[in-house]
Amino acid sequence: MTLPLTRLAIAACLACLPLAAGAAAPQDFFYWVGRINMASTVMTVEQGIVPPALAGKVARGVAHSISQGARPGGKRPADVLQIEALITEQAGAEASLIHSGRSRQDMHATLRAAQLRSELLAFGDAVMAVRARLLESAANNVDTLVPAYTNGVQAMPTSYAHYLLAFADSFARDSERLRQAYARVNRSALGTAVLANSSWPLDRQRLAGLLGFDALVVNAYDAGQLSAYDVPIEAANLLGSSAIRVGAFMQDVHVQYHQARPWLLLAPGKTYTSSAMPQKANPGMIQNARALASDVVGAAQMVTLRAHNVPSGMADYTNSLDEGGGKVFERGQQMMRRFSDVLDALRVDAKRAREELDAEWTTSMELAETLQRKHGVPFRTGHHVASEIVLYARAHQFTPATFPYRDAVRIYAEAGRAHGLADVKLPLDEAAFRRALSAENMVRTRVGIGGPQPEEVRRMLGSAREELARDRQWTAQARERLQRSAAALDQAFGALLAR
Repeated sequence: MTLPLTRLAIAACLACLPLAAGAAAPQDFFYWVGRINMASTVMTVEQGIVPPALAGKVARGVAHSISQGARPGGKRPADVLQIEALITEQAGAEASLIHSGRSRQDMHATLRAAQLRSELLAFGDAVMAVRARLLESAANNVDTLVPAYTNGVQAMPTSYAHYLLAFADSFARDSERLRQAYARVNRSALGTAVLANSSWPLDRQRLAGLLGFDALVVNAYDAGQLSAYDVPIEAANLLGSSAIRVGAFMQDVHVQYHQARPWLLLAPGKTYTSSAMPQKANPGMIQNARALASDVVGAAQMVTLRAHNVPSGMADYTNSLDEGGGKVFERGQQMMRRFSDVLDALRVDAKRAREELDAEWTTSMELAETLQRKHGVPFRTGHHVASEIVLYARAHQFTPATFPYRDAVRIYAEAGRAHGLADVKLPLDEAAFRRALSAENMVRTRVGIGGPQPEEVRRMLGSAREELARDRQWTAQARERLQRSAAALDQAFGALLAR
């Protein structure tokens, strides 16, 4: 029978309520129970569990429970049975048929997975924003030479771009981990009841599709009782891993402030002054970012520890991301935003960085390699020559630029005799000797994949940009799939409302 126009208009309006409620309210427990109830209504009608004659009435009861929660002062209970009461007060006891074959267990597992996938995508956005900022800064500093450190000691010259690209690649792995984790997170537990299914012919695939899940947690026991162990732990510790490297970057920068003249520091206006010491410019935003990184590590560990040594079937671990544990994602996004702020504020003083390089003997390895590569001097002999030059230089306060060439000739001859060389004359003239000790020369002459030589840095930069574009596309497609599923649910549920 054709419905009157007014009834159709009302039905169309009611069909919009779930989306309107979602737009006006957070995607909290109440929101997701509403979406689950909508999907269950559609599926139970399709499976004949809810009789066709009751379909419209039940759907309107579900719509009532959602729409009243969107109004000022509306009820948004965090309990499945209280939400069911809102439905049955409108549609009668028959509306409880949508709960056939369900329990709190599979509903909670499903809504937590839905919330977790949203959190992962949001954190992924924050990671990609940091990657973009790292690549932007790297592109501007391909030829900016800086010291690199191992064991806290200046080790070799590299470029600032090379250093930044290392972190960009590291966070690109986080994006890869996120995609992999998302595939495990975005699986539906709905329709498994407590842990062993039910006697009702529930269509789990249909429920999963309506709620935007790409697959099922197949085993019913796993769905409600075990996946809540490993899946949240994996997701939380993905953020913990990111936080470790955010902290490492902040440490690299903060250590610069131990010097009177840092070569890497925050822009003017991005520090704060001391209330007592006029000369101080405290790098507060670095410290705040590092503190947030520590908070994320702690929150991630809380998720792990809460699940530790607990038998399956307990509530301890199943809600490990609720309340305090959920802060890992909130803090993770804050951490990445603060990291981006630090990257925006950082300034590299290329001249000061060069002074730091020129004051140290980080190019001595290149001297040994030049002797071997160009003149066939055994590496260990060349290494010994370079080591003796450095020891003599430090004892007499010489830098690579001021080291007397005649002493290099003498040291080579002494080492040559000690190592049994037939020719103990230094095979480098003074110009070649100075060139071998040049930071520019050392960086420029690196070869192979992944080095700091400018042409390789530019190649890596291009690859990193392409990878970032692919990751952004993947995220957009994941969100598009969720939107399509949401629209399909609204359409199917709206059709029931119109009955």
